[in-house]
Amino acid sequence: MEWHDEGFVLSRRRHGEGSLVVNAFTFEHGRHAGLVQGGGSRAQAHLWQPGNRLDLVWHARTAEHLGSLKGEPIRLHAADLLDAPLELAGLSAAMALLDAAMAERDPHPVLYAATLRLIDALGEDEAWLADYVRFELVLLAEAGFGLALDRCAVSGATEGLTYVSPRTGAAVAETAAGDWAPRLLKLPRFLLDGSRPDRAEVVDGLRLTGHFLDQRLFDAVNRPPPQARLRLLDLLGPPAPDAPTQPAD
Repeated sequence: MEWHDEGFVLSRRRHGEGSLVVNAFTFEHGRHAGLVQGGGSRAQAHLWQPGNRLDLVWHARTAEHLGSLKGEPIRLHAADLLDAPLELAGLSAAMALLDAAMAERDPHPVLYAATLRLIDALGEDEAWLADYVRFELVLLAEAGFGLALDRCAVSGATEGLTYVSPRTGAAVAETAAGDWAPRLLKLPRFLLDGSRPDRAEVVDGLRLTGHFLDQRLFDAVNRPPPQARLRLLDLLGPPAPDAPTQPAD
């Protein structure tokens, strides 16, 4: 069996003397592993860095086998961002989340497009931070846990949405929050109107998505979130306050 696809390197681990087992996130075949013969050698090591976008060929005797993986560079994003610590942290966090959260060999073309959009936006202009938060929202939706941010779950209003219930993932208008407001998650404005956020709003967005990543993906299997995501949040702002304990509907 053989396929030819493009994808991002998610993770790599040593196998034997000079080979690697690589996980990649591909457009048509989802998260897919393969053995890269000689992948740990000096000649190839730079190619198989997390975040690099490669032209991939996978081959195996049967679909159940690990199979072998070969790749040619499309763009070596990891090397491009070596001197940009915040952007490199964003790249690393996105790859780690995909590696930890997505089922193996399950295609997600919408999520692949969101990943490509995010990585293409990485650069000196911090506008990419909004794309990162939106990437996490797409990841949640593709995993079956999309948030309902278009109308208030209490009043049905579509204006004045400022909070999200940490239990249901539904938006709540400021006028409907009442005494529950301190227990709700903030809904940053840029997720509703496409405006450019400042860092404080980005941190609010990451705390919003992070709550549901933890609750619905990682806590369910008794696993912590990837360290790479925690590093990104640490670079952007102070530690998060205690999570809400008595969420409203």
